Amino acid sequence: MGVVLVTGSAGLIGAETVRQFIAAGYTVAGIDNNMRAYFFGEEASTHWAVERLQSELPAYHHYALDIRDAGALEPVFKRYGEDLELVVHTAAQPSHDWAAKEPLTDFGVNAVGTINLLELTRQHCPKATFIFTSTNKVYGDTPNALPLVEGESRWEVAEEHPYAAHGIDESMSIDQCKHSVFGASKVAADVMVQEYGRYFDMHTAVFRGGCLTGPGHSGAELHGFLSYLMKCAMTGKEYHIFGYKGKQVRDNIHSRDLVNCFFEVHKKPRVAEVYNIGGSRHSNCSMQEAIARCEAITGNKMNVSYEEDNRIGDHIWWVSDVRKFQSHYPDWRYAYDIEAILTEIYHGFEGRI
Repeated sequence: MGVVLVTGSAGLIGAETVRQFIAAGYTVAGIDNNMRAYFFGEEASTHWAVERLQSELPAYHHYALDIRDAGALEPVFKRYGEDLELVVHTAAQPSHDWAAKEPLTDFGVNAVGTINLLELTRQHCPKATFIFTSTNKVYGDTPNALPLVEGESRWEVAEEHPYAAHGIDESMSIDQCKHSVFGASKVAADVMVQEYGRYFDMHTAVFRGGCLTGPGHSGAELHGFLSYLMKCAMTGKEYHIFGYKGKQVRDNIHSRDLVNCFFEVHKKPRVAEVYNIGGSRHSNCSMQEAIARCEAITGNKMNVSYEEDNRIGDHIWWVSDVRKFQSHYPDWRYAYDIEAILTEIYHGFEGRI
C-alpha cells in the first residue's frame, strides 16, 4: 500500500479518512494546524483529535502546516513523491458568517490553499487521485427560488417539481446568485479542481456536500449543525435558530458514509468529476425536526431562541440527488440515517462535555 495525504486531518471528515485508510493498510500523512480554533474558538479546537490519532495510529504522521504556504507544504510532497496515491483535501474555512469578517483569510484558506495542493500534486505525484470536499453553497441561494411549500415542521419542494423525488442534481447553475463570501471562495476552489482534472488530465473529484456530520465533529455555533445542536441539548446551552421559522431542511451524511465514497473513487478514479453528495431522501431533517429528535434522545427540553433574519446565502431547502455518484459507483451504500447519526453523536459526546 502507498501513502494518502489528508488535509484537515483532525477535522470531522479528515480524521475519518485517516482512520479508514490506515485500517485498509495505507500510511497517512496528515496536515492540520488547528485553524478551526482560530475560526470558532477553543470549544471548536481539534487538538484532541490530533492527540487521539497520534496515540492510536502508528501509521499516521502529522504535519502542523498552513495550506496557504506552498513552500511549507512542498517538503511533505517531496518526501513521499510518487508513493502518494491519493490526496484528500478537506481543510477549509467552512462558515458563511466567519468568512464575511475576514474575506482574505477565507479566500486564502479555501481557494489559495486548494491551488497550492493541486499544483504540488501535479508536480510531485501527478498520477495520484485528488479528492476535494466542496460544498452545496457553490449553488448560492439559487435553491431558494425553487417552488417551496410550507408544512407543519418543514419546507418542501412542490410535489410536481423534478427535484421532489430525489433532490437537487449537478445541473443546477452556480451563476447569477448570492453565494456568501464563503460560497464564492469554495466556487473558486471547486472550479480549479475541475480545471486541473481537465487541463492536466488528472484524476480529480469534487464532492459538493450537504451537511457532513458524525461523532468526530468539533461542532460550533457557526459550523457543525447536528453536532452543535446535540451539544446544546446535552448541556442546556441556548441554541439560536436563524430565520425560515426553523423549518429549513438539510440532508445529513455521516462521515463514514462519505469516506466510503472516497474509497470507491480511488479504486476507479475518473477525470474532473463533480458529485452532489449528502443524505439525500435517505437522511434529511428540518431544524425543528432535529431539535425534537435531540430532545427525545437526551430526555432534555432544549433552550431555543429564534431570530427572524436568516444567514446570508443560507438554503431554505436542500436535499442532494446522489444518483450520479451511485451510477458511477453502484457498490456504494448508506450505512446511517438521521436517527443513527444523532444517536452516535450523543454517545460520542458522553465523557467529552
